Amino acid sequence: MHTMRGLHRGKGGFTLVELLVACAILAVLAAIAVPTTVILIKSSHEDAGAAELSDVQTAMDSMMAVRGLELVNAVTGATRDMTIFPSATNPLSDYLRQSATSGTYTCTSDGAVTQVTTGFE
Repeated sequence: MHTMRGLHRGKGGFTLVELLVACAILAVLAAIAVPTTVILIKSSHEDAGAAELSDVQTAMDSMMAVRGLELVNAVTGATRDMTIFPSATNPLSDYLRQSATSGTYTCTSDGAVTQVTTGFE
């Protein structure tokens, strides 16, 4: 008859030390990967905000050129709603793919657009 000790001989398994070493390696890799990922995400949000600002400014320039406007209503309260930006009679929503943006925007009477928030804060 086999004893319990005899049944387990020759069967592979991991020792506690091997498991701790594996956990330590994974912790080191996570310590390297997480900060890098956070930096990349922040950078991509900044790039997306800059791209959206460029789109909104281009839409403003296009709208003013098509409608022959030299001045528009200045907007001092930041908004995402392009159906009323810079005004309900001259909305940018006709020149953008979406009627709402991620960020919020204001503009001066000469059409210079300023990004107040990117929408990723």
